[in-house]
Amino acid sequence: MTDQKDRVSREREEIAARVASFRATQQKFERDRQEYFANTLGNAWSGFQRENA
Repeated sequence: MTDQKDRVSREREEIAARVASFRATQQKFERDRQEYFANTLGNAWSGFQRENA
């Protein structure tokens, strides 16, 4: 019975580690999207201001 509990415990730890890794990856993607949006919008806005100046 102890072997089964150990196996279940290891599986739960592995699942928790995978979930944490997935969350970290998703947060990185979100930061990358926000940075890309800010840079793209900033470049577009500065180009718009130069043309209308």
